[in-house]
Amino acid sequence: MKERIIFHIDVNNAFLSWTAVHKLKNGEKEDIRKIPSVIGGDEKTRHGIVLAKSPIAKQFGIKTAETIYSARKKCPNLKVFPSEFDWYYEQSNNMYKYLCNYTPIIERFSIDECFLDFTGTSLLYKDYEELAYKIKEDIKNKFGFTVNIGIANNKLCAKMASDFEKPDKVHTLYENEIKTKMWPLPIEDLFMVGKKTSALLRTLNINTIGDLANTNDDFLKKYFKNQTKFLKESARGIDYTKVAPRIPKNESISISETLPYDCDDYEKLEKILFRQTEEITRSLREKREYAKTIAVTYKNSYFETYSHQVNLNVAQNSTTEIYKEVINILKESWKEDKIRNIGIRLSNLTKNRTAQISIFTTEEAKNTKDDSIQETIDNINKRYGTSSVIPASIKIIGRSTKHKKTKQ
Repeated sequence: MKERIIFHIDVNNAFLSWTAVHKLKNGEKEDIRKIPSVIGGDEKTRHGIVLAKSPIAKQFGIKTAETIYSARKKCPNLKVFPSEFDWYYEQSNNMYKYLCNYTPIIERFSIDECFLDFTGTSLLYKDYEELAYKIKEDIKNKFGFTVNIGIANNKLCAKMASDFEKPDKVHTLYENEIKTKMWPLPIEDLFMVGKKTSALLRTLNINTIGDLANTNDDFLKKYFKNQTKFLKESARGIDYTKVAPRIPKNESISISETLPYDCDDYEKLEKILFRQTEEITRSLREKREYAKTIAVTYKNSYFETYSHQVNLNVAQNSTTEIYKEVINILKESWKEDKIRNIGIRLSNLTKNRTAQISIFTTEEAKNTKDDSIQETIDNINKRYGTSSVIPASIKIIGRSTKHKKTKQ
């Protein structure tokens, strides 16, 4: 059996770095990565949160996901810049296309992370660390931002390695390095272990990853039950999951994100899916395409993945219509487990929206009118920021939906 070689490539401070690159390309002299700055929402409403922060802002104690209002208290001269998701996706796509030159087996784990599988390429690439440094430097020189690259024998260890010292670094975490490089790390650093789990482990005097790896299984089962196997395997650097390339773009379009903590709060999942629906449907409309199949995908805290989809009678690209279906799927398919990664996939894409229309209806005229309204909303949101205008029907969905428990 061939030894697996997996790279994990992670953009350093992606949103802030990409905004900095955009500003420098447009002639601005100041690099916002070198000043107290954050990417965030509208601070006038006091509801905007920090999406990304510069290293200097971090020194003031500013944290990701805290409010801009709170961050401003810590650093009065803080500079706040809006997110530019169209630009972020462009930069993400540029990096992805570049990485495709090295291997076709690439998994876009999030907008700023990719896994690459180099297993069986030893005749093509003699030195994988040398290759990683070349990729890292090429990205910096070609695109103006830096990445960390982790190299390992599986995805979990590659991800752990890329999180070692930052920024602009290459690290390895091969099987023979797990005890020396990974086991001394604090338990909070173990990939996919949430705050609640790590806090409980601390109360059990399990303070490092090595402590967990060497704790008796029967003892752990008293507290973690079915989660024990996953925790022990993770602590020992065991991971058999494959690098899974996405379906080609001409067949589907998808969006997903790994959450900062395991989430079993229905309303929070609903809000995340709304934001994702906004982004993915806007992209669909920009391509003048419609989707006939909608799926919601889940990855839980045990690394188990599942999904559920529905087929539409009429292809759609409306945020309102697709969000209605997304919420129905969530209600019917979510197992009420703790979710680590969630996303939406739209497939069976078409350039035409067709349906059998009764001579007694004006559905075709309604669709044309809806498209015109949606285009107007897109233009406003593109100019003034995502969610500047939200259809009233979507607000009703978000506030009135009741969670229907899935029968197990």
